[in-house]
Amino acid sequence: MAGLEPLYAWARAAVSRPQDALICGVHWELVRHGYRCLGAGDQPGPDEKKSELLPAGWEANKEVYTLRYKSADDARELLLKAIMVEDSMILNVMDRSSQKVADVTLAVADYINPEHLDDFHKLYKNTEELRTRIASGIIAPLGAPAEKAKKEPEAEKKDPELHYDPLRVPPRQPAGTRAPSWPSPSSPFAVGGADLDPFGGRSGGMIVDPLRSGIPQPGIDPSSGIPGRLPPGAVPPGARFDPFGPLGAGRSGPDPDHLPPPGYDDMFM
Repeated sequence: MAGLEPLYAWARAAVSRPQDALICGVHWELVRHGYRCLGAGDQPGPDEKKSELLPAGWEANKEVYTLRYKSADDARELLLKAIMVEDSMILNVMDRSSQKVADVTLAVADYINPEHLDDFHKLYKNTEELRTRIASGIIAPLGAPAEKAKKEPEAEKKDPELHYDPLRVPPRQPAGTRAPSWPSPSSPFAVGGADLDPFGGRSGGMIVDPLRSGIPQPGIDPSSGIPGRLPPGAVPPGARFDPFGPLGAGRSGPDPDHLPPPGYDDMFM
């Protein structure tokens, strides 16, 4: 319970009973959740200011402790009454703006070692349980201050998955990252793939490139159909290019159009 130690050291002179020490712990939990103390008693006093410290006279009544708090954003004002019933403390808290009421009953011996009022490090016990009881029994029913609630949406903005927009154009591929794996243009199923890619990251469209049709064709001469030859570099490597004329003699294998049909010389066909 960071912060409680200097608070208890400041209030130690006024602590004479175990319930005083427990009030210090309850007070600090309210401070942790965004509330500041205005003063003691039901009615406001002159020149009150919000403070993380306990007000003067907070321990005057050992049977009923009465403290008033206001949230850091001034939206909520709480009236705390801690009533001692035998060895238990009943915390009754009312939000004056909404009239909501919350209450929690704490056994003093569960959280305070009465023989160690002078030793802070041995005084409190089960501190996590105390924090949970205050948070679930008082803070949650009355609502946390708005200042604390505003921080949650800011944290959500940092997570792009929570604000995904399917119509938003995604950023370009960052430098140094691996590009997506597209199907190889040599695959017959890759024809037309570029027409489906709005960002132009793929090659090959609905126009079939005879030089990149998916069938290995070594020896194709892009200069076919013109006298002479194209100068080096006229057709960049991997560019889609239609030859000027029929494929030349450098093509490997016979032209299928030059072969006779099967059984052409069979008179009974």
